[in-house]
Amino acid sequence: MKISDHINHVKALCDACQRFGSRGWCSATSGNFSTRIDAAHCLITQSGRDKSRLGQHDVMICGLDGVAIDAASHSSAETPLHCLLYELDSTVGAVLHTHSVCATMLSQHGGKEIQIRGYEMQKALTGIASHEEGIAVKIFTNDQDMQALARRVEDAWHAGALSLPGFLIAGHGLYAWGRTLDEAVRHIEGFEFLFECVWQERLAGLR
Repeated sequence: MKISDHINHVKALCDACQRFGSRGWCSATSGNFSTRIDAAHCLITQSGRDKSRLGQHDVMICGLDGVAIDAASHSSAETPLHCLLYELDSTVGAVLHTHSVCATMLSQHGGKEIQIRGYEMQKALTGIASHEEGIAVKIFTNDQDMQALARRVEDAWHAGALSLPGFLIAGHGLYAWGRTLDEAVRHIEGFEFLFECVWQERLAGLR
């Protein structure tokens, strides 16, 4: 199995990364992005790569067990979270992780969840039909032990506490996913818009 066998997936993933990088959502090589290529493998960005200038050689193939197909590839420490989401839901086709300023600040000061209501952009999130429907974005405490963090995410998933296609990690950023890469991109953009609205409300003393 070679990267060149999946060049269309690679290009689409790189395009999404560059799009987010141009918005300042993954500064200083932060963030990681993946897309499923079959039932047992995904493409994922390698660690330490500038997401605004991503190319074919910055992406690797990884089994959903977290093991790289090419031993020379340098996988992100957060690969287990991507693999977990693919394992939890076979319909998940892409997992994206950004580090925007608004998402990071809200995750650091938002407690256990961010409550959002009244914004039309909420409907960008699959399953939300009205701006009147309040949503709560869950925040997980950050952990340098990614396996431990993955276990907490898995426990929340099985407890039904992850009803939205995304969550925050405190002081870290946003994870969002979708059935397709395009849907995952839409979810990232929707969440990021909503987080900026909430942050601006707080700065203005409206919350």
